[in-house]
Amino acid sequence: MKVAVTGSSGLIGPELVRALRTEGHEVLRLVRRTPRTADEHRWEPAHHRIPPGLLDDVDAVVNLAGVGVADRPWTAKRKREVLASRVDSTATVSQALAQAVAAAPGRERVLLSASAVGWYGDTGDRVVDETVPAGDDFLARVCVEWEAATGPAVAAGVRVATLRTGLVLARGGLLGRLLPLFRLGLGAQLGNGRQYMPWISLRDEVDAIVFLLTAPVSGPVNLTAPEPVTNSVFTEALASAVHRRAFLTAPATVMRLGLGELARVALLSGQRAVPAALQQAGFAHTHPDLPSALQAVVAGR
Repeated sequence: MKVAVTGSSGLIGPELVRALRTEGHEVLRLVRRTPRTADEHRWEPAHHRIPPGLLDDVDAVVNLAGVGVADRPWTAKRKREVLASRVDSTATVSQALAQAVAAAPGRERVLLSASAVGWYGDTGDRVVDETVPAGDDFLARVCVEWEAATGPAVAAGVRVATLRTGLVLARGGLLGRLLPLFRLGLGAQLGNGRQYMPWISLRDEVDAIVFLLTAPVSGPVNLTAPEPVTNSVFTEALASAVHRRAFLTAPATVMRLGLGELARVALLSGQRAVPAALQQAGFAHTHPDLPSALQAVVAGR
């Protein structure tokens, strides 16, 4: 297949590109800077600009573009950036794919577009699958607009799956920031620790995306491991993976004072999300349990 990838320099993108090429797929990378290699093509999602005809002969687009959610405080400006970076990129590739379909209507095409388990809002200890409606906090509203931006591609007959991803366990991202602290014995439970953390290993995230390129699945797909855990369980498991103990607690009141809405929505709330659609399609996780996933990261696998 010929696959275009946005967000190829993020946490997931580099591993996805490698996996696609290993399987023999041709990859085009859409970048916002000046292209450095023959496979890179500049686009401007903020202005809905993409090179004319670039997607005309692609079989699939994997859209992973979007600025970080929890790496900066949620000022009004940052919240606009979080929303716009996702909606603009998705709308741009969706419209380009719709135009490609109009030019060659007999060709099957696929759009795998990133979303997040934040769609569900805070669901407490209730198990949620892809049939559950959206929540009403900031991240949930972002996800609703994010997924809706695939509308032109859906209307054009493109098979579209929205990838509601949980916490991706890798050497970068949130886990990459936590590991040094836990290795120093400074790991801490967040608040009361009862909030659920739907997680997935980087290996399974990439494998699931490659799987969905050809699996006949449309609509929302939770990219999570089968067993989401609470923050207290996650904290203990991560401490154990680096042979330390986690005695500390980050009080919820202090987190709210320091981080405001970011703490309340992204760190002290959670979703007990399960990958129902993915499992029904026949996908098998390499890391179905948290200890094996954490050990893979710690060991650099």
